[in-house]
Parts: sequence; structure tokens; C-alpha cells
Amino acid sequence: MKKFIAALSTFVMLGSLASCGGASTSESSKESKPSTNTESKTDANTDESASSNTDESTSSGGKTVGIAMPTKSLERWNRDGEYLKSQFEAAGYTVELKYSDNDTNQQNNDIQGMIADKVDLLLIAAIDGNTLSQTLADAKDAGISVVAYDRLIMNTDAVSYYVSFDNYTVGKLQGEFVRDQLKLDSEAGPFNIEFTAGDPADNNAGYFFNGAYDALKEYIDAGKLNIPSGKVKFEQVATDKWSTDTALENMQNTLASYYSKDEQLDVALCSNDSTALGVAQAISSDYKGKNVPIVTGQDGDIANLKNIVDGKQSMTVYKNVSDEAGVTLEVSKAILSGQTPDGSLISSFTAEATYDTESYDNGVKVVPSYLLVPYVITKDNLDVLVDTGLYKWDSDNKYLESTAETT
Repeated sequence: MKKFIAALSTFVMLGSLASCGGASTSESSKESKPSTNTESKTDANTDESASSNTDESTSSGGKTVGIAMPTKSLERWNRDGEYLKSQFEAAGYTVELKYSDNDTNQQNNDIQGMIADKVDLLLIAAIDGNTLSQTLADAKDAGISVVAYDRLIMNTDAVSYYVSFDNYTVGKLQGEFVRDQLKLDSEAGPFNIEFTAGDPADNNAGYFFNGAYDALKEYIDAGKLNIPSGKVKFEQVATDKWSTDTALENMQNTLASYYSKDEQLDVALCSNDSTALGVAQAISSDYKGKNVPIVTGQDGDIANLKNIVDGKQSMTVYKNVSDEAGVTLEVSKAILSGQTPDGSLISSFTAEATYDTESYDNGVKVVPSYLLVPYVITKDNLDVLVDTGLYKWDSDNKYLESTAETT
């Protein structure tokens, strides 16, 4: 963690750029304890910190990193993009950061622009992992290394590495939370559950859904869990672009069709927070049952954390952006210095991670992957998020807010 303390300070100062909807000056050009970034430098360490930053800048060799993020419409991508930018700049690199408004053509154009600008490395969170093959072939021809960030990029040999969380485990944690809350190993049930999955264009969405479904499959097969809608396949419950409005409409239709009388919905298993926000809204406005269904999520978005405090959402699976950015920085530094990253690089990480050379086949190659560990957040352990330094309690000490102010 000591490696990134100076970066975190930079991140806080860049607060006006981060969090939900924040404007970017660069846009146009298992419940385990997370690692934290809350240490601060004392005045006595100022000279040491300055010397360290000078060393980082020298080792970066004046190189430029191009970062392509999907959109500013989801809070998590604002958080990821700006935090990555601050980390790389603190290490002495020049950064081009682009948000592509969930438009695949725009993302291709943004990346082509960075290739034309002769960046030294591309860091890409793909809108649609299937639409970048030709553009990345151009990057490869230009000798630019590519790191897939959070989402695997498909059907190309131009991707050198993949940095993400164990996405199957994200869904598995959601399913295990439901299992434990309903005491499925001891209770007979039956309980009713409905699934809301993510964007079909996002390679991770299938992992999330499969992890959750597999964790609950034995109880579904045994009749302890029923799915009244009959929607048991990813394609039936996918949500285009992870849209809150689409998730709201889909859940309203499900409630109207299968829960219009006295049927009880016990679980709404949502793959992420933006869909959970819509589902929770539909339950608040259209659900006729007297119980409060379990609602799952992922990301730790501020609105969802408020819903967790208010009892409208039960949990979220949190993926610490400082951990993911820290690992990404170490992998990128190794590439930019001419090294070939492998499993030995894990010893330089402050976050728990594994090195996987078997699981992530993009259709052309198995992409070497660094996978971090996500963890469960409920109303009872919100302080864990505060410990990351990326959240703080509001003035009433009731809800969490971002440590970065928005303008």
C-alpha cells in the first residue's frame, strides 16, 4: 500500500473530477478485508515522498498511457478512470483518458486517436469486447501493448494482459449471500427468486450470472428455490448497457405478470448496482407483497449504498478500484520497462490477487490474467468502505458519500 500513498493524495486533490457524473478534463483529449489507502505522509516524510516521485518520473521515461473507459453515465467508470489517471500521473506518466459514451464506434475512434498520438500503452475497458479487433490490430502493428481492464477483449491476439476481479466469484458471493440469508441448507422453502443480469456485450456479465446461478443451482433443482417467470438463462434476463431504466421496466413487467396477486418475491438477484437500482425502484412502486425481498448488487455506487442503509437493497459486492488500479499500474510499469510480467509480479502487489493463464480465452488466445478478490458489503460493515479512503460518512453519520467532491 505504501507504493500508492502519494497517488491517493493526488486522487483526493483531483476530487472535482471523480465520482458519479464528475466532469473530466481529459475526456475530450467470501467477505475478505480489503486493502486500504488511508495512511498519510507526515511533514517529516515530505522530502522522501518528493524523491520517490522524482524516481518514478525518471523510470517512466516520459511515456504516455492511453486509457479508454466505456462511459461517464455509470458511477464506477468515473471512479476507475480518474483514479487510474491519478495513479499513472503520480508515477510520472503522461495520460490520455477518454470516455466513449457507451458508443462502440466512438470507442474505436478514441482508441485510433490514441494510436495516432503514439501512446506507449493502451489500457482499455471495452464497451463491447467483440468490436475492437481491427483497431487493436492497428495498435499491434504500431508496437503498442494493450492491457484489457476489468472486461476481457475478445477475438484478438493484440491483448497482452487482462486485469480484473474474479468475476465468477462476484456472482458466487451473491448466490452464497442468498443461500445464507434464506438458510437454504436447513429451510424447506420454497422461496421465489428472479434474476437480473447484465449487458450481453460485456464479457463479465456471463461470469457474474453463472457464478450466482451455479451457487444456487442445487436449491433450484431441489425445489427450494422457484423461478416463477421461468427465466433461467442469461439471455432471458440480460440488461442492455446495464441500464437502470431497462432493469426497472423489466422488473415491472415481471411483477405484473407473475406477482400480481399474493405471490411473494423473496429474492431479486441483480448482477450489479445500476440494475439493482431499477429493480429496487420497481419493487417499491409495483410489488404488492408485504415482505421486503433480498436485492443483491455489485460496485458500491453511492445511491445503492443509501438503499442498503434504507433497507431497499441487501448487499453489494465491492471491487476496490484502488486495488485494481494498483495492480494495473504494476503490470503496466513492467510492460513499459521492457519486462514480461508473470506470476512473480504478484509479490509487488499490496492487494490479494492470483495469476491465471488458463481461464480467459478470448477466442484467439488465452490471455494471461491478474484476478483480484471482491468482497461483500452489507449494512453491518459499511465502515470497510470508509477504510479504503474512497468513501466517508456524511455529516449526519448515516449515509456514505465519495471522498471526492463533484462539481
